[in-house]
Amino acid sequence: MLFDDSYQTVTGPAEGFFKDKGSKFLAYSFPIEGETDAKAHLAALRELHPKAVHHCYAYRLGADRMSYRMSDDGEPSGTAGRPILNTLYSRNVTNLLVVVVRYFGGTLLGVPGLINAYKLATEDALSHSEIVIRHFYNLYQLNFSYPQMNDVMRIVKEMELPVREQVFEMECRLVAEVRVASTERFIARCEQIEGLTHSLLTSG
Repeated sequence: MLFDDSYQTVTGPAEGFFKDKGSKFLAYSFPIEGETDAKAHLAALRELHPKAVHHCYAYRLGADRMSYRMSDDGEPSGTAGRPILNTLYSRNVTNLLVVVVRYFGGTLLGVPGLINAYKLATEDALSHSEIVIRHFYNLYQLNFSYPQMNDVMRIVKEMELPVREQVFEMECRLVAEVRVASTERFIARCEQIEGLTHSLLTSG
């Protein structure tokens, strides 16, 4: 297989903690599908910790190293968001947001101290996370007539495609997840069924 469509992420939220010279660093990790998820979690944490001085974060999406965002949220540049993101890279996890909430303890930690604190808080959250292997997929819609249903369902069963939606009437519609690595095989199978049309809804 030329393209590896698998990736590592977390199964659900987890928390971590680090303390240095009175400053408390509370880390929260969340699985996310996109920027909207990240913004929602960040807003919720700002409500949960309104008196914290910083809400620093980084998140990564997809398999390459280019789809990410990070924020130092007022900390010296490069001391918070970057260490969080680098920890995601070093653990080889993606589709993941980590927010580190800092309560200032009255003593300045300096640049090396901050980098260390945000890194270790992130590592602690990830150490409490359950890591799982998932797959990137494309979402396809199939349109076909009722007599073709058995042929379509045979593809779904043999390729073990998760079905998101299905409407079986005289004119049928089905939406299925197709692993990226299996897309060519899926399209070839669909094209063997006369009258079946397929369209790409989203690519993952």
